[in-house]
Amino acid sequence: MKVRLLFLATLLLIAGELRAQTPAEKAGFPSKLVIYLAKGPANSCGQGCDRWIAVEGTVDQGAAARIRRFLAGVKDTQRPIYFHSPGGAVDQSFAIGRLLRSRKAIARVGRTIVTACASGTQIDDACLKIKNAGGEVEAELTTRKAMCNSACGYLFLGATTREVAPDAAIAVHNSRLTLLIRGDPPPQVVAELRQQRLAMADRERAAFIAAMGIKGELTDLIKTVKFESIHVLTRPELYRFGIDTRAQPETLWTLEKGARPYARKVVLARKDDGASFRIMEWRLFCENKNRARLLFSREYDVGTTGKSTIVMMAEPGKSVSFGRFPARVGKFDVWSDTVAPDTINAMLSTPRLLMGESMPAADGQSNLTTFEIDTTGFAEAWTQMLTVCPAASTATMASPFPSGPAAGSPTVDAVPP
Repeated sequence: MKVRLLFLATLLLIAGELRAQTPAEKAGFPSKLVIYLAKGPANSCGQGCDRWIAVEGTVDQGAAARIRRFLAGVKDTQRPIYFHSPGGAVDQSFAIGRLLRSRKAIARVGRTIVTACASGTQIDDACLKIKNAGGEVEAELTTRKAMCNSACGYLFLGATTREVAPDAAIAVHNSRLTLLIRGDPPPQVVAELRQQRLAMADRERAAFIAAMGIKGELTDLIKTVKFESIHVLTRPELYRFGIDTRAQPETLWTLEKGARPYARKVVLARKDDGASFRIMEWRLFCENKNRARLLFSREYDVGTTGKSTIVMMAEPGKSVSFGRFPARVGKFDVWSDTVAPDTINAMLSTPRLLMGESMPAADGQSNLTTFEIDTTGFAEAWTQMLTVCPAASTATMASPFPSGPAAGSPTVDAVPP
């Protein structure tokens, strides 16, 4: 008797986090991919950038058609696209990735927080209605804990400019093959069909990754990660595979809200060996309206501990000198120093800050190495932080901190530490 077999195979990639997924975490994403236009505060998506495209949620079977229709109405191809997704249907992700490649899209990983949904969950019915209404919505943007996992990675690879912030993540794992079968075919037939379809899927994935200009090492890695697991791509892997080839990726300066708010910036700097990166972080606290404290931390380095002197300079004469002998916190060295108002003024008015490290040399001299970091977002974070900064003591009332960008404004007197 002829066996009738209806074979439907789809590759699915489910949500993945930096750890094993919980039901609560899965519930944090829309069940279908959502795409909308967002507008935020000045410089919220980079210097001179306050508008972006948000793509978030699970990649469903109708996602490619919806995104194609949406992007057809967006003429500005330079508006960056921020992804926050646990994954989904691979065939749809390939199609979207190719569409983004044709647009020469700019892709980043980030979470869009719509202002009108602040009292909700960002995925409740009322919020999704706002996001799907078709207009531009007011929003904030954060890269911290943002993810583009599993099939979302294929969307991301489609862009010609790809940027993964130091505090965001892309994670991968192998595909799961689901067979929906009618009838009662012999197990051997099913096994053969499964192997054929898996082999075809491997070829399709390898071809797509190669077409996006990514090295085959990524394909090899994905095949080693079980579907039930997840692998977060390390910064050396992102660099080596050709996904994000920046030698010094940085976050913007952002305000971290809480009992004691602070402005935060994270930088990953490629080491001299070319194969690894060192993480560095700056945290600026407002102790009162006349006094701030800057913490600088970086991964511990045996060769420099207790020997180097760290300086941050906004302009000549406006610097923070951290000195030697940092505190050890886990795998990090941490320096701390006070920041005077005139230095804050200088930081607010310059696009770049210079970091210098002086190391004693064998001949008794000092070797100075320097690098720059961007100040985008600093003015906005500082302005917000001042609104909750404690009042200054009577002894320091004469020299208040600047309340915003200080270009063209008089420099205030420094406050002794």
